[in-house]
Amino acid sequence: MADKKEHLNRKKIPGVIAEDRPQPHNLDAEKAVIAAMLREPHPCVDIAVEILHDDEVFYSHIHREIFNAIKEIYDNTEMSVDLISVAHQLAKNGKLEDIGGEVFLAELYGSISTTVNIETWCGIVHEFSVLRNMINVCSESLLKCYDVESDVKELVDEIETKIYDVRNKNTKSDIIEIRHSIEAEFKNVMKVINKEVEVGIPTGFPDLDKLVIGFKPGEMFVLAARPSIGKTSLALNFIRNIALRGSRHRPVAFFSLEMTAEQITRRLLCTEAQISETRFFDGSFKPSEMPKLTQAVNVFKNAKVFIDPTGGLTISELRAKARRLKMMEKIELIVIDYLQLMHSGDKTDSRQQEVADISSGIKRLAKDLSIPIIVLAQLNREVEKTAGPTARPKLSHLRESGAIEQDADIVAFLHRDREETKSKTLNKEEMRNGVDALLIVEKNRNGQTGTVDLSFFPHRMEFVNKSKFGDEDRPPEKFE
Repeated sequence: MADKKEHLNRKKIPGVIAEDRPQPHNLDAEKAVIAAMLREPHPCVDIAVEILHDDEVFYSHIHREIFNAIKEIYDNTEMSVDLISVAHQLAKNGKLEDIGGEVFLAELYGSISTTVNIETWCGIVHEFSVLRNMINVCSESLLKCYDVESDVKELVDEIETKIYDVRNKNTKSDIIEIRHSIEAEFKNVMKVINKEVEVGIPTGFPDLDKLVIGFKPGEMFVLAARPSIGKTSLALNFIRNIALRGSRHRPVAFFSLEMTAEQITRRLLCTEAQISETRFFDGSFKPSEMPKLTQAVNVFKNAKVFIDPTGGLTISELRAKARRLKMMEKIELIVIDYLQLMHSGDKTDSRQQEVADISSGIKRLAKDLSIPIIVLAQLNREVEKTAGPTARPKLSHLRESGAIEQDADIVAFLHRDREETKSKTLNKEEMRNGVDALLIVEKNRNGQTGTVDLSFFPHRMEFVNKSKFGDEDRPPEKFE
């Protein structure tokens, strides 16, 4: 079937893949691998299966049939691999004559004098397999590009995903004996102890960093809250702290499924300038505030913050875009606002299953790119009806919570009394001190749980660590 498919691709794309031009392969290396498996099943079969995985890596259909026969015998603990048993298995499968009979097996057996280079031969076979897979993917992609009825955006995402899959398919996962890694890890631990390296990216909130030790590579950090509590504002505060503050400015990507790029940019600008966004629209903006605004603009000119406002983002689109940003811009953090607005892109039986697919996809992406991903999530609206607006959220309050709770390394809930803030106008003292808020770290796979006291300043949409000082210690602050 594969040979027929390759033939069709060659005929349909003349000049790119010639009909009489064979795909990349090395039959000598393939023969050597099969011969080693025949001559010394232990450990050669295990090595070949670990590196090659399946018969698709072989160019010759003869070598595929022999490889499968050897595996079938090897997996049966009551049989041993030798010329007789392999010939018998091939005969049972109706393939013995197709491969050239017992004579060919005997010739194959004697084609090498030692099995010591089995891993090198497997590596050669694997590399040529990757090239053939890439040719097939690119050939199919060329054909699909001629289909004018195709959705261009979806097609590009599909091609990128397939190319990425070829790159990572059959990647050998080395099993490391601890005695070989213990010394290197001891050195890494000493670097952490001596503060020579960062365990995680500092969040900009010292009390939170004490609990979670920053945003760590490969981790999925879920930030959940009820609507209008300020989870987007807190996420943007994280981005601002990481992109503009700290020992160095880091590239960050923000995928917003709810707000436009203009809204996000304006909010970041106002927070940095310490100016309320409403001043631009109600006529209260004063010329004396212009220096603060222009200074904030200059600060962000050097920031590497990438905003994607695509609505209804699918997990495959996220994966493709994130990989490009990682490759081209070296991003160190991704923020997604918010999970329940995403789609899996596949047909599922229920919304719960779709959310599970999205959640597991985000976690895999964090591991693949080795960067932290912050995911915003909504809580069930039933919480307010049953427990009341002031009740502290729990893991069970997450919408479609099972999969999210399972995949997340850290789950934190943002909590404050929204009704109290809505029911009155903040006085000068509250404007100065901020509104009390809590960040509740309910799950932490690799550390402590606990709460972080925050102050929220609604006029500039900013959360800060709750001050440990009294009023007499603060400099005067004016509110106009």
